[in-house]
Amino acid sequence: MSAQLTIAVLQRRASWLCGAGVAAFLVAAAAYGAPGTAPPNYPNRPVTLIVPYGAGGVADTGTRILADRLTERLKQQFVVENRPGAGGIVAARAAASAAPDGYTMLMSGNNNAVSAALFKSLPYDILNDFASVSTTAFFELLIVTRVGSALKSVSDVVKAAREKPGQLNIASINPGSTQNLAAELFKSATGTNMTIVPFRTSSDMITAVLRGDVDIAFEFYAALQGVITDAKIVPLASTGPRRTPYLAAVPTVQESGIEDFEVTSWNGVSAPAATPEPVILLLNQAINDVLPAPDVQEKARQLGMEMAGSTPEAMTERLKHDIAKWTAVIEKAGIPKRD
Repeated sequence: MSAQLTIAVLQRRASWLCGAGVAAFLVAAAAYGAPGTAPPNYPNRPVTLIVPYGAGGVADTGTRILADRLTERLKQQFVVENRPGAGGIVAARAAASAAPDGYTMLMSGNNNAVSAALFKSLPYDILNDFASVSTTAFFELLIVTRVGSALKSVSDVVKAAREKPGQLNIASINPGSTQNLAAELFKSATGTNMTIVPFRTSSDMITAVLRGDVDIAFEFYAALQGVITDAKIVPLASTGPRRTPYLAAVPTVQESGIEDFEVTSWNGVSAPAATPEPVILLLNQAINDVLPAPDVQEKARQLGMEMAGSTPEAMTERLKHDIAKWTAVIEKAGIPKRD
């Protein structure tokens, strides 16, 4: 077949193929670009980031820092929507039922791992109904005591607990919270018998520490910053894998001799599961581009956080790891599963 005839045949075939199927393909191509690339017009309207906490908290503030930077980076408004309630279930259910078009995201993280481990059933599956985009923030707990306490280190706490089983008290907030589960994990990792006393709010717990009603407490830096600055409460250790930059003189629990103990809470961004992969990749790249900025890191440091991104795969693996970890802690502690 001559070249001229080949071209003519191809032209006729191309003309014949310009039916509904090809038209649909062209529409999709225009919307989403080449395979593996982000839609050229995304985002072309505001993107909502649903936060499972009230306004003003650390998670909310961190998400707003991110939203501001994504707004600058992607030239479209990223809006924080607070939907507190039911341990994050209200927010996650809303995000799971949203259209998978990249315009509704969930601030997810360790709280979702705890919920997956703690509840008998949930109206969503955090692993199957969502696609991970990126981690965004990490923050450790502190183990603290009052000024003047005889407990000067984690070693002192463990020694006293072994000498007087059941007599030392650990304060935390609500049962099933990260603080509460960290206290349970501490008991397990140290092989000690201590009484965990849950409080309704962080301020109630701090008051109990200051009065000497409890011996030590597990809490995040943001809630303790004022009393630490005023030298009313002393941090004995941080619970992360390395020392925190805002309390560099405070050792980690692992440095204090408890090798099997680490608790780092974290936040991330998840999208409804069917969200197109190019959108996931575009958002992942944008998040990882904006978080290292010095002013972002400084704002995070003041909140007791380190803001850092990840790959979607790494976030999913962390979520799976934490679900397994907290499931084991809950089962060993005998914490009843919630309906």
